[in-house]
Amino acid sequence: AYPSVSLTCPLPGVPKAVFAAAESRERCETRVTVLENGLRVASQNKFGQFCTVGILVNSGSRHEAKYLSGISHFLEKLAFSSTAQFSSKDEILLTLEKHGGICDCQASRDTIMYAVSADARGLDTVVNLLADVTLQPRLSDEEIEMTRMAIKFELEDLNMRPDPEPLLTEMIHAAAFRDNTVGLNKFCPVENTDKINRDVLHSYLSSYYTPDRMVLAGVGIEHEHLVECARKYLLGVEPVWGTGRSRAVDRSVAQYTGGIVKVEKDMSDVSLGPTPIPELTHIMIGLESCSFLEDDFIPFAVLNMMMGGGGSFSAGGPGKGMFTRLYLNVLNRHHWMYNATSYHHSYEDTGLLCIHASADPKQVREMVEIITREFILMAGAVGEVELERAKTQLKSMLMMNLESRPVIFEDVGRQVLATNTRKLPHELCALISQVKPTDIKRVVTKMLHKKPAVAALGDLTDLPTYEHIQAALSSKDGRLPRLYRLFR
Repeated sequence: AYPSVSLTCPLPGVPKAVFAAAESRERCETRVTVLENGLRVASQNKFGQFCTVGILVNSGSRHEAKYLSGISHFLEKLAFSSTAQFSSKDEILLTLEKHGGICDCQASRDTIMYAVSADARGLDTVVNLLADVTLQPRLSDEEIEMTRMAIKFELEDLNMRPDPEPLLTEMIHAAAFRDNTVGLNKFCPVENTDKINRDVLHSYLSSYYTPDRMVLAGVGIEHEHLVECARKYLLGVEPVWGTGRSRAVDRSVAQYTGGIVKVEKDMSDVSLGPTPIPELTHIMIGLESCSFLEDDFIPFAVLNMMMGGGGSFSAGGPGKGMFTRLYLNVLNRHHWMYNATSYHHSYEDTGLLCIHASADPKQVREMVEIITREFILMAGAVGEVELERAKTQLKSMLMMNLESRPVIFEDVGRQVLATNTRKLPHELCALISQVKPTDIKRVVTKMLHKKPAVAALGDLTDLPTYEHIQAALSSKDGRLPRLYRLFR
């Protein structure tokens, strides 16, 4: 139709194309509005047809000290069931399907998050649904019974999984913060599954599901439209549990205790089949770090990236091309180590840096020696090249994760819930760039003064005593040989 038009020229009569472009920094800032009832509404513009919107509640397993443990686990499973407006979960899913939407609920130690991703044109319907799911759940006897069955099945599955990481995470928190706040069990104990009913749930919800403990966050929508929907569906709404006087909210600050949690378990048959995973013993050792509100959070994040680690299975040998310390010093040097991975858990009032290691039960004693040595070596010299690599890797991971709209939503919601504002990616990258070797040494020295937390799972016949592990980690730089004598 256009034989004489060059490929480098636009076709005549065709509307001019509009492309996504990098916008000014003002357009990228997270906007926050506080409604009259204390609810915070936060939004972030992002180019695209779809949006992610959700409600985050400052509530989780750490707040269950005065209640039956496991309520948050129940609420997570009961989410997006029948409500005052929707007779069943199927009706909710069909409503979302009209806008190409999906929904999810996740409960952690300090936050419960209800989220929906859908076409931005259905924002009014999405906020209406979220308000109903959060404040008007029916919690019928049938739904609670189905949830009991689902939780019992999940607990059985948790103990049979080849990957013990979720179980070890529970154990290390229980050891580090014994019987308080983030050390309380995230999963509902089996003995509580039959005790939790509608009255227990309503009692908890009346205390913690209040507007001042909630954030309505959205990514991919206009702020004014989101505030308008929030006023329409979340302002002046009476929850199904009533607006009577609630019980006192638990404002306990996490108390780090240190200690050990051991579970003797036969791991020989966790992975059956033609090529089963060999029987392993799993150890996790941790020390208290800091809150994500403290300045030292960034140096701890860089330290965690510097330690790195992972599994020993990869083409060409353990961690081919990897330069983190746990690959170079542990997995590449000790062929019998199946895993060595660093984790950093951070909360509003505390944190925990830990290393998870796995090996054959006969190698447990040597494995513990190696991991404790890595903790002590953290306080030693930090190479400029290794530090720059860790900082670059951390910035790269941060920016790549924030390419995903649901991740931006969670980042916006969690930051506003904790601080009423949000640090933008370029601010975080600037803070990461400022980390020096002296910062790493300072935070490690402070960390090594604490008692260790230890979680051990599997055949623990050769596990050193907690006193030996504690004595080894209290060794100062320059006295490393003593570490080996302690265990022999």
